[in-house]
Amino acid sequence: MGPHIALEDIIVTPEHSLIEQSQAATEAKLAVNGDGFGFAWYSDDGDLGLYRDILPAWTDGNLLSLSSMIRSKLFLAHVRASTFGQVSRSNCHPFTSKRWSFMHNGQVADFAHHRRLLETHLSDQRYAQRVGNTDSELFFLLLLDYGLEDDALTAISGVLTLFKSLEKRSSAPTRVAAVLSDGERLMAIRYSSDQRSPSLYTKRHTDGGLFVASEPLHNDAQNWQSLNESSVLIAQDTSQVTHPLSL
Repeated sequence: MGPHIALEDIIVTPEHSLIEQSQAATEAKLAVNGDGFGFAWYSDDGDLGLYRDILPAWTDGNLLSLSSMIRSKLFLAHVRASTFGQVSRSNCHPFTSKRWSFMHNGQVADFAHHRRLLETHLSDQRYAQRVGNTDSELFFLLLLDYGLEDDALTAISGVLTLFKSLEKRSSAPTRVAAVLSDGERLMAIRYSSDQRSPSLYTKRHTDGGLFVASEPLHNDAQNWQSLNESSVLIAQDTSQVTHPLSL
């Protein structure tokens, strides 16, 4: 988020770009993330664009072309390693609704067992929006139903508290590293029930822009800050505030 850049400046050209991470991630649960990819970007008018495909990011020539031509002040990009849900375009991140975009690494505790219960917490409107079958998409729709538009921190805390309540009936942990935006703010969430959240780093660019990434994109790891466990970062323009989560 910041001054306009080409998407390739994140996806293609850095030493540890998103395409490089899709083939050789160093901190993710799986080194290869080849179950699809996608990116969402915002125009100067606040319109939201979305491109997703099931191909591995490194094999899609369209991605290289698009990422060199599209410039944006704010965008989200994701490569997927499936933990639940088949490889399909509807299960690829980012997920979008009106002006919101969302992507997620991690897992909801024992999701296959708790999926039906979680879906009962969706309103009819949000349930009708559900087109895939991942825990990530459901996480996003729950955030919207819990009031993301009005009070993001309360919505995030409410949904994570719901996930935490499931852990009493599950031996599996909940682990979350998520990034979302409404076109004006960029938010990042890092939380886990076992203090083993997926990695999430931030870096301020010299032009005032903000990078948020699962792994440092450049060979300057000392300039990247790990987002604290159990916290939410909210950034807008050149300001950013990290809020602790108390669940």
